[in-house]
Amino acid sequence: MATVIVFDEYGEPDVLHPIEVPDPEPGPGQVRIRVRAAGVQPFDCGTRRGDFADYFPLEFPARLGNEVAGIVDQAGSGVTSVAEGDEVIAFLRMQGYADTVVVPADQVAKRPASMPWGEAGVLSASGQTAQTALDELAVAPGDTVLIHAAAGGVGSFAVQIARERGAAVIGTASEHNHDYLRSLGAIPVTYGPGLADRVRSVAPDGVDAVLDAIGGEALDVSVELVGSTERIVTIADWANAARLGVRRVGTERSVGKLAELTRMYGEGHLKVSIWKAFPLARTADAHREVETGHVRGKVVLTVD
Repeated sequence: MATVIVFDEYGEPDVLHPIEVPDPEPGPGQVRIRVRAAGVQPFDCGTRRGDFADYFPLEFPARLGNEVAGIVDQAGSGVTSVAEGDEVIAFLRMQGYADTVVVPADQVAKRPASMPWGEAGVLSASGQTAQTALDELAVAPGDTVLIHAAAGGVGSFAVQIARERGAAVIGTASEHNHDYLRSLGAIPVTYGPGLADRVRSVAPDGVDAVLDAIGGEALDVSVELVGSTERIVTIADWANAARLGVRRVGTERSVGKLAELTRMYGEGHLKVSIWKAFPLARTADAHREVETGHVRGKVVLTVD
């Protein structure tokens, strides 16, 4: 039997609870993974609360989780890219909070030997969201990129990927995260009144592009700094984006993107920050932690 975390109604974190289900069986082109770690995203919390119910209503009981790492224990027919016993990272949709999952083999990449399980479990979703947003912005060498909520899950990856692409990066964050951002290669600035002036003081030649991961006032400031909405995207504030004409982006996932992330990690160009780890049975506590809004990097669920 497999353990999965589900919820039967929208609500607070306590709606999340474990159930036992028969072990899933991989079909043609699929693999079964015994999960060792799974990432928790702000998107998961919003889905649980019902924030997106008008856009994609759920059928209950519903599941969550879009990124896992674990060990392949069974492969379906036609699978040649991975084999039983391989240690892998996978992306999936709304089923990662579990000790066993089945995913298409073309959504799986090998885990770098040097990468701990917790870091592997949180790499895929936020990492690929950051890649997608920076692709949308066409970030290139010589650009100056402003990243809002730069110490969070997506922001932490975006800072490093933008630096890898040759851009200078300014990151907004609370002051206690400034040293962390410096360690990733960003110039930190503090949120709050006067933000535009603080950015100008560290980027006198201007800002070329903005990735917003917090919304609210940050989007208005971004439009002021860039002078147009052409090179501004948000992953956080749909309502304000519509008002300002800013593009919303999601995640265009591929095993190629995932392989690029693992390459960067293996070459020492990508750090993965784990803020806190919780066992699968304490998924509700993991959601509470994410909802504090003070997470540096990622929160991970672990499976023994």
